[in-house]
Amino acid sequence: MKDFPSCFGENGVQVADFSSFSPSNVSRVPQNTVTCVYQCILRGKSCCITVTWSKNLMGQSLSVGVDDKMTNHSVFKVDIKPWLFSAKKKGSKILQANDSCKIDVYWDLCSAKFGSGPEPLEGFYVGIVFGKQMVLLLGDMRKEALKKTGAAPSPCFAVFVSKREHIFGKRLFSTKAKFYDISHDLVIECDTSGGGANEPILAIRLDNKLMVQVKRLRWKFRGNQTIFVNGLAVEVFWDVHNWLFGQTSIGSGVFMFKTKTREEKLFPLCDDDPHKLHWSSSHQRFRDSQLQSPGFSLILYAWKNE
Repeated sequence: MKDFPSCFGENGVQVADFSSFSPSNVSRVPQNTVTCVYQCILRGKSCCITVTWSKNLMGQSLSVGVDDKMTNHSVFKVDIKPWLFSAKKKGSKILQANDSCKIDVYWDLCSAKFGSGPEPLEGFYVGIVFGKQMVLLLGDMRKEALKKTGAAPSPCFAVFVSKREHIFGKRLFSTKAKFYDISHDLVIECDTSGGGANEPILAIRLDNKLMVQVKRLRWKFRGNQTIFVNGLAVEVFWDVHNWLFGQTSIGSGVFMFKTKTREEKLFPLCDDDPHKLHWSSSHQRFRDSQLQSPGFSLILYAWKNE
């Protein structure tokens, strides 16, 4: 089964197939990274722009890739280190996907302010320009970006289709999640240390409201459920096999939150258990629906700090 979304190229930043996690392929705790995928149209072709923010003891880093789905994949990386001058924190670069397609990347991170995560909170911009049009513009310094690039806003602006994030905790895992253009506080709670009367229970809360509660988690360590956020459907998937049955203490629980588009229908569930899912058929439906009418998917890797 191929990695999803299908617009990730072999040489790009990969999001692993949700149904294939095992202790063997998540044996190392990764660095703190956030990967965002945007879908756009360039010269009549569907393309994906991948923006990855990373943070480790050496500092911050930014990677940008453009994939035209025809195996032509271009990536550049800029490192932001505290002891460096601002030379690498501001600049531009040309990505040439093929002989006739040049894409300009502009960035200014000189005044960027960061929180606990790898993504900057304010004081920055990252812009993708194609044909003198701003296809993608990130950050709050929009006027500065348009002035620097001389580009006009594109009528076919890139659509945010996927975000992958690594989060860390012991029992509580929290992050910000934006569904249908509204930001929410998302908290995942699970204590797998107990047994017997302390059978682990998985709870997912949105803005302090309990949205998902899974009892008998050792039997229902994989599953899905539809929740409603402001009256709109969000499909929630979970896989906490590594938390409960991993051969080592290192392993992540995996969660996916997928918003619905008007054209989509809910994924078919097994008849005998509402918490079980036909993984292969739903995976194919997800890929097909995303190509035709992309919704948004948030994928979280929750790593336990022992």
